[in-house]
Amino acid sequence: MNDDELEILLERAAKRGAQQALKSVGLHDEEAVHDVRDLRELLDGWRGVKKTVGRTAAQVITTAILACLATGAWFKWWGDS
Repeated sequence: MNDDELEILLERAAKRGAQQALKSVGLHDEEAVHDVRDLRELLDGWRGVKKTVGRTAAQVITTAILACLATGAWFKWWGDS
């Protein structure tokens, strides 16, 4: 077997393996392109949600800390009156 025959054999095996892998996850039909696009959009949406939740949590924690500091300052200076 020469190099060209080996390369053809490897390409066939790779193609069959890829087809079997796609079939095993349900991405073997004509709708697979749309399915992958939908999955990418879903993943992008999830990443946006994670970012928003992180920002919101940081804002809530920062606001709570500042509220505690403001309450402490109020009691220190004006609470005894």
